Amino acid sequence: MALPILAGVAGTTALAAYLNAKHHLAHDLSKSTLTPTDAEFAWLAKRVAMRKLTTYDIFEAQALQNVPNQIFLIFEGREFTYREFFDYVTKAGNWLMNDLGVRPEEVVALNGGNSPEFLMLWLALDGIGAVPSFINYNLTGNALVHCVKLCESRYLISDSDVQPNVEPCAPELEESGVKLLYYNSDFINGLPSSGPLPQSRRDSITLESLRGLIYTSGTTGLPKGTQMTTGRELLVGHVTARYLNLKPSIRFYTCMPLYHGAAHGLCLTPSIHAGCTLVLGRKFSHKTFWPEVSSSRADIIQYVGELCRYLYTAAPSPLERAHNVKMAWGNGMRPDVWEPFRERFNIPCINELYAATDGLGSSFNRNHGPFTQHAIGLRGLVWHWKNGKNEVRVKMDVDTEEIVRDKNGFAVKAGPNEPGQVLHKLDPALLGSAPTYYKNEMATVGRRMSDVFEKGDLWFRSGDMMRQDADGRVYFVDRLGDTFRWKSENVSTNEVADVLGQFHQIAEVNVYGVQIPRSDGRAGAACFVLAGDVKESDVDYKGLAEHALARLPRYAVPIFLRLSPALEYTGTLKIQKGRLKMEGVDPEKVSGGDKVFWLPPGEECYVPFQKGDWEGLGSGRVKL
Repeated sequence: MALPILAGVAGTTALAAYLNAKHHLAHDLSKSTLTPTDAEFAWLAKRVAMRKLTTYDIFEAQALQNVPNQIFLIFEGREFTYREFFDYVTKAGNWLMNDLGVRPEEVVALNGGNSPEFLMLWLALDGIGAVPSFINYNLTGNALVHCVKLCESRYLISDSDVQPNVEPCAPELEESGVKLLYYNSDFINGLPSSGPLPQSRRDSITLESLRGLIYTSGTTGLPKGTQMTTGRELLVGHVTARYLNLKPSIRFYTCMPLYHGAAHGLCLTPSIHAGCTLVLGRKFSHKTFWPEVSSSRADIIQYVGELCRYLYTAAPSPLERAHNVKMAWGNGMRPDVWEPFRERFNIPCINELYAATDGLGSSFNRNHGPFTQHAIGLRGLVWHWKNGKNEVRVKMDVDTEEIVRDKNGFAVKAGPNEPGQVLHKLDPALLGSAPTYYKNEMATVGRRMSDVFEKGDLWFRSGDMMRQDADGRVYFVDRLGDTFRWKSENVSTNEVADVLGQFHQIAEVNVYGVQIPRSDGRAGAACFVLAGDVKESDVDYKGLAEHALARLPRYAVPIFLRLSPALEYTGTLKIQKGRLKMEGVDPEKVSGGDKVFWLPPGEECYVPFQKGDWEGLGSGRVKL
C-alpha cells in the first residue's frame, strides 16, 4: 500500500505546485502586501484605548523606551539618536505652544526642504495636537498664496532657504493676517530646554481626525489639499514597516521631498514605526546620491521613475556599486530602465508600488526576476475572490474621458490585456474614510461616480489606466488624460516614451498629443533631451524614425519631435506636459528656442518642421 500512498502524495504535491503557480496562492496569502491584517487592526484598536494616536506618540516611545540610542537620522554628516532628536522636538513643541499660541487641531503651514529642522517642526506640531499643512517649497506667487489661504493658517513657517520664494508673496499674505516666520538650524538649536509636551493636547484626537494636509502637484490647476486622517496615517506607516520587514538595524535612504506623500508615508513614518534609521538627502542630485547612499551604508533606497532614469543616463560614479543597497523601493520604474538599472547598480530587488495620496487601493511587486518584471502588482485567485468585486477596470473613451457603456447604460469591464481605468467601490455609509480634498467639495465629489454597474452604486475614480494580463500581472498604462486618440486608436504616452527612451541618443523624453488643424484626435509629439555626449548636429533622425517605426504601430509613432535642452518637472519629479500641449507644434508658439521636427506622410526620416509646413496643414494641402 505504501507505493500508491506515496504516489498520491507526490501527485498532490505536484497539483499544489501547479495551482500555486497558476493562481499565485502563496503570493495572495502571504503577508507581503499592504492590506492590513487582523493583528494590525487589533494594534490600532489598542492605540485607541491608550489614546496614543499620533506619530509623535510612537516616536516618543522609541526615544524614551524602545531604541533611545539607535540612530534615527543621518543628514549631511550629522547624526541624531532617537533620544537626541526627541529633545529637539520637545523644544520646538514648547515654542509653538508658548510663544506662538498654537492650539490643538489648529492647521499650521510648514514650508521647507528636507532637513532635520523640518522634521523637528513636523513632529512638534503633531505632538501638540496641531495639524501640519505641508507646503511645496518650490511654490511662489499665486500657488503659494492659494495653499496658505486654503488651510487658513495664522502662520507660514518657512525654511530661510526658501525665503526668496516667500517674500514676493509677503504683502498679500500679511494683508490676509498670515505671519511669516523663518527657521534654520541655529534657530532650533537656540530654543531653550523645556518640559514634556502635555498628553492632554492629543487626548481629543480620534481615528477620523485631520492629522495633516498634503497637496497635489497642481499639474491640472491650483494644488488641492488631500486630507490625511489619523487612521490612514497610522496604518500606512505601520503596515509599510511590516511589508518591508523594517528593523532597527535597517538604514532607509530617501532624497524625495518630505512635503509629499511618497517620502512621508512610505519612508519616514514606516522608519519611525520600526525604530530604524532614516538617511535623508536634501534633494535629488546625481552628484550627492551615490556618495550619501554609500557612506551611510543604506539598505533600501526610495525612488520615483525619473530619478532612476537620471541615475542610469548619468556618467558612471565610482560609488554606484560600492554600496550596501539590497532593495530599491518606489514607483514609476519604466520598462526600458528596469533591468538595466538593476544590473548596472547591482540592486537585487526592485520593489515597485502603485499608490496615491489622494487615491484608494494599492499594488506592490517585490521583483527579483523576469516573471513580474515591469509590473506594479500580481493578482491571483484568492485576491480576486477577496477584492474582485471592489476593484475593477473599465473601458474608457479617452477623448471624452467618459466610461464606455453597454446598451443598458452600464460600464463595460476591460478584459485581459485591455487598458481600463481602475475604479474602487465605495460604501455610502463609510464615505468618511474615502479620500477627500480640504474645503473642496466639488473636487471630492468629482472623484466619485454612480450607476456604474447598477442603479445607485457608488465608485471612486482612480484616474489611472491599467491592464492585467492572463497571468495576473498588473501594468500601469497611463494617467487618464495623458492617453490620446489618433487614427481611431488609443495611444499610451508611457508606452511610446519607453520605446523612444531606448534610442541611444536620447536621455529623456516626454510624449503627449497635440491638436492639428483639419485633423480629428491628437497627433503624437515627443519632447526629448539628448544624451550627454551627443551633439545636436550628430542626431540621427533617420535612425530614430526607423527605431520608432520598427517597434511601434504606425499610428503610435510620434509625428512631431521637439528638441529641448531640458524637460520640465514638478518638485516630485513628475514630468510636466501642460505647456507643451498648449504650445503644440505651431512654430510661432513654440518657446525656449526649442526646435521642432516632423515625419511627413509616407516618409521615414524626421526633418525640420517649418512655418510653411504648419500652413500646409492648416490649408488642407498636407494631410496626416
